[in-house]
Order: sequence, then C-alpha cells, then structure tokens
Amino acid sequence: MKVVTAALVGALLTAPAALAQTPPADPFIWLEDIDSPRAMAWVEAQNAKSLARLEGDARYQTFLTEGRAIFTATDRVPKPDFRAGGVDNFWQDATNTHGVWRHTSLASYRTAAPAWEVTLDIDKLAKAEGRNWFWKGATCLKPDETLCLVRLSNGGGDAVELREFDTSTKTFVEGGFRSPEGKQGAEWIDRDTLVAWREWTAGEVTASGYANVVKILKRSGEAVEIFRGEKSDVWANASVLRGEGGKTDGVLIQRGLTFFESDYSLYFDGRLTPIALPKKAEFKAYVDGRMIFTLQEAWNGFGSGALIAYDPKDLAAKPVLVFQPGPRQAIQSVTDTKGLLAVELLEDVKGAVDVYDLKNGKWTARRLALPKGETLSIISTSGKDDQLFVGAEGFLTPSSLWLADGATGKAQKLKSLPARFDASKDQVDQFWATSSDGTKIPYFVVRPKAAKLDGSIPTIMYGYGGFEVAKPPIYIPEMGKIWLERGGAYVIANIRGGGEFGPAWHQSVLREKRQLAFDDFAAVARDLEARKITSPRRLGIYGRSNGGVLTTVSMTQHPELWNAVVVESPLVDMLRYHKLSAGASWIGEYGDPDVPADHEFIAKYDGYLNLKPGQTYPEPYVTTNTRDDRVHPGHARKFAAKMEALGYPYLYFENTFGGHSNDADPEMNAKRWARHYVYLAQKLMD
Repeated sequence: MKVVTAALVGALLTAPAALAQTPPADPFIWLEDIDSPRAMAWVEAQNAKSLARLEGDARYQTFLTEGRAIFTATDRVPKPDFRAGGVDNFWQDATNTHGVWRHTSLASYRTAAPAWEVTLDIDKLAKAEGRNWFWKGATCLKPDETLCLVRLSNGGGDAVELREFDTSTKTFVEGGFRSPEGKQGAEWIDRDTLVAWREWTAGEVTASGYANVVKILKRSGEAVEIFRGEKSDVWANASVLRGEGGKTDGVLIQRGLTFFESDYSLYFDGRLTPIALPKKAEFKAYVDGRMIFTLQEAWNGFGSGALIAYDPKDLAAKPVLVFQPGPRQAIQSVTDTKGLLAVELLEDVKGAVDVYDLKNGKWTARRLALPKGETLSIISTSGKDDQLFVGAEGFLTPSSLWLADGATGKAQKLKSLPARFDASKDQVDQFWATSSDGTKIPYFVVRPKAAKLDGSIPTIMYGYGGFEVAKPPIYIPEMGKIWLERGGAYVIANIRGGGEFGPAWHQSVLREKRQLAFDDFAAVARDLEARKITSPRRLGIYGRSNGGVLTTVSMTQHPELWNAVVVESPLVDMLRYHKLSAGASWIGEYGDPDVPADHEFIAKYDGYLNLKPGQTYPEPYVTTNTRDDRVHPGHARKFAAKMEALGYPYLYFENTFGGHSNDADPEMNAKRWARHYVYLAQKLMD
C-alpha cells in the first residue's frame, strides 16, 4: 500500500479554493465505503487503541456505574403519549434495552405506580426475527387509535420498516399494510387507505435520499400517484387534515425544495390546488378547520416568525394572523388539541406555553400556569379533549411533568424526576458575549458557587448553531453527577444559527455568513476567560452533528482557546458533505460546494481541508456510528485519518449500531458518556 506522508496530505488537502471544479484527490476517500473490510479493519484498530486508553482509565468504571444508574433507572418519569383514551409510553431499562411499547389509563398514569400493559416488546421481536430492531414510533388511526403503523429501524438509523399493528389484539395485522426498509412515511386516510411516500421503485428518490413521490395506497395494494417532485428536491411528504370525528378534510402535500423552502398544495376530491405561501413557511397543525403555518420570512403583511391560519375551504382568502412573536421571542413548537392550538415559546431563552382559541374569526390567547424561568416542552396533546402534557426543566431543576387543561389554563404537576446530583452547591448565570460584528451572544454558565474565579474551573462548552434549533437550559443528569459534582462547569453558548430568537437568528449565519457563528463561539470562550471562570488550559468544547462542523472549525481556527475537543457524529468534510448520506438536503444551510462561489467560502472554514501540518492542535476525541444514515460516518473517519497522517495525537471511536442519535440502547449510552467524561477529565481536570 502506498505510504501517505504528512507532506503529501498537506499538499493534497489544503489546495487553494480556486480548484473548485477539479478538487484535489482525497487519500482517505476509501473510508467513505462504510462496511468495506478495509474501512472496518481501520475502525476496529482505532477502537482498540481508544478503548485501551479511555476504558483503561481508573475513572471509567465509576463513571460507567454512575451513568448506567441514570440511564436505566426505574424511577425515571415515563414519557407520556395520549392514545386511545389512555396513555402510551416507550420504556427502556437494563432488562429491556430495545424497549417495550406499553399502555395504561390516564387515571392509572396519574398514580405513583401506573399499571402498565405491554403492547409490543421490541426485545422479544428482535430476538424472534433475528433483527436489531429499534423503535421509531407509531401513527394510529383516529378517532379509535387502535390500528397503528409501527416504525421499526434495523440498527437504529433513519430508514424504517412500516408495519400495520392492532393494539387491541397486540398483533401485527396478517396481510396488513407493510413496506420494506427505507426513508419513508405514511398517514391514515381511513382504515383501508393510506397516503404514503417512499421509494416505490429502485432509485425513485431525491439526491438527498428521500422520497419525492406521494401515493394514495389501498389495502388491496392499489396505489394512485397524487404528487411527484423533482430529483433536485429534498423530499415530498403529506399530512392528513383530520376534522371532527376523524373525518378527512383533505391531504396537504409538502414539496421540499430545499431544507428550508417548500411549496404546499391541497389534495381534495382528486384535485391538487396550490396554496399561496412564501417558500419559507412550515405547516404545524390543523385545528378548528384551519391549517396553521409559521412563516420564516416576512410575507403579505405578516412579519418573519408569524403564526398564521388558512381556511382550506377558501384558499383564495387571505390567511389570518394568530400570533406575531416579539424580538426576544421565538416559537419552538406548535400542536393542536381537540379544539385549541398550543404554542411552545422561548422568551429570552426561557419557556412559556400559550393556547389559542378561534372565536368569531379571531384567535384569543391564554397562557398556561406553568413554572416560570424553566424550559417548557409540549410532550403530547389529546385529540379527545383539550388536555396536554408539558415537561419543565432547568440546569439544576430535575425534569417535571405537568398535565394542563387548555380550556381553563390550569396545570397540575403529576411527576418529577428525583434529583440525580447535588445541585445545592451550584449556580446558574446568563451572560452575553460580544461577537466579531458587535452582536451580543447569550450564554449560560452552570458552575460551583464556591469555585474561585481565577481561571481554574474545568469547563465544558457546548454549541450547535444551526437549522434554527434552539438550545435552552435542560436538566442533564449524567453531566451533573459525573462533571458538576467533581467541581466542573458547563456552558451552553446560544450562538447564531439556532432558533433562540426566531428565524432571523438562524438566517443571519446561513451560507456565506457561516463564519459569524464560529466567531460567536470563540467570543463566548474569550468572555469566559475574561470573567476568569476558566482558561484555555481548562476549557473543552463538545458538539455533535452540525455541532461537529462547529467543533472542528473551532479547533482549526482557534486551537489556542481550548484543551479538549469532543467531535461526535459530525459533519466535517464540507466540500463533500452534499455527496454523503442526507447531505444534499442541507445545501440551503451551508451552500453548494459544486458552485464555485459557494466552494470558495466553504473552503475558508472547512475543518477537514484546513487541518494543516505544523500546528499546535488540542488532542480531539472523534466519535461516530457505523449505522448513522443521516450524517455519514466517513466525515469522522477521514478527519481522524488525516490527523493520524499528519502526526497529530487524537482519539477515535465508532459504535457499530445506534444511528445518528447514538443512544438507542441505554447500556451503550452509559458507555458512550463514560468515555466522553474520562477524556474530558483527562484533558481538563488532570
């Protein structure tokens, strides 16, 4: 085999951006062949080296024991989902690592020890069928909600198999609806009819690997195409508009032009009618005979971020404003109960939930009586009445579950997670750093009250900054137990690209403006140092997925700011990301490397390209998952391989199942975090 020298790697992978149309050869492209013997042999050798160091550390077993106790605890709050007049829950523990789908009555769920009845045991199913099945949820036919389409993933990836399941008999329906593994979806129209989107024939998918053909599928097997997008689209899918008594009022078709831009049309009585909307609009709910959308851009007199309502029976009429967020507000999620609209908000990165009722053509709001100053998340809403489950949590406040009544605005605390760590010695502060263009960037610091502000606190800084995903305060039991209790600090940097302050916060760093998000992150690090909370010697960063872009760029642009870098399930090779797995769907976020102008600005920050010889980089810990079918494992593999060729120290580990989330199995998850914290302790506490 030809030897790849550091000099050669430097020459090949740091070529100027002018070579956009003839990119340099990539000596590690063979690592993109996910399951090839050569690639897997490399993975096994890397894993062995990393496990020897991380699991060989004296702290590993302690961290693993503490993490396992958290992830498999039986006193966790069982996450509820309204169904069939009662409550569903999917539960995993030390005995049920793949999990059980189970059901109880609402009255029983209210008690300290609900009487659960197992609906489907995924561990037993996996064993019986010889497949590595993981649960991905179920879609059930209203109003009875006993006939369901179950989604199963073999290995934990995004691709699923759909199967019809009868919860009243607890069996898969013989001869029922079933489709082979793929990135797909379906919704019920009636008990004998689905609207479905999938790869109907081989290769009938978009460049991103998603379905773009939607059909009405009968139980007989008859399939009638109602929509077909273009190969260049990101995806196509459908939502059934279900009215009173479960009646179907039409099917809403979404054609995803880019990750953030869509065309919508209404299919009813065999006709497809376009809906007048801007490209940056998102369907959220259907209630009171109204389709509810959020607008990610100003349009037709409505401001960016607005929540609007459309009457499907009168598409020619102008939609009605439901709610316009203020400059420090952001809508996080929107859902419906039987007759109300529930809106989850952030206000200065703190939570609130409002419900809206349509009366005499106008929407009136009521705020639910829920904890103030905490992050609030709508977990499930009832289609039988106006009740909803809401979760509340903070950095030092264990997660609690509330049952709210949208009709009255009242809420009752039902359950709470026991404290998993001693938070009495810690405090939370919100500060603001100044970025390179003068923008103020909020961030939270969780640290020991008694710690001296002399730059010595071992600190983990987390960032994401993409896809309009906000990162408000959350209760992280394993972080509190393993890190805070040992004197560490934790930081969430609410950098631009997220959704903390609505669409504008996200859109301000898209494409050619992406460098500003990286500048935001560096500004927070410098602000932490200026406040003497920590110092580069004691500061580590963690990011996964889009956060892997952030951490690898931060490592190559500002190696002087941190001493530890955790890069998990990452995007890294930004000049090839659009050719790997679902990467083409994110061109709206990052740009298209095949377009010379886009190639030029991407190449300036690309962490893989800009990893160069003769630098002083912190030793990173790079980790991914073989079965990640969203972000290709080749990103992480190639970054580590290039570090190795350049002679830099690094650690690499790859789980062989679990998918993009990398947490499908609680035991695997406990080991994952034990390794993370061993690495961070070695770099920041030792």
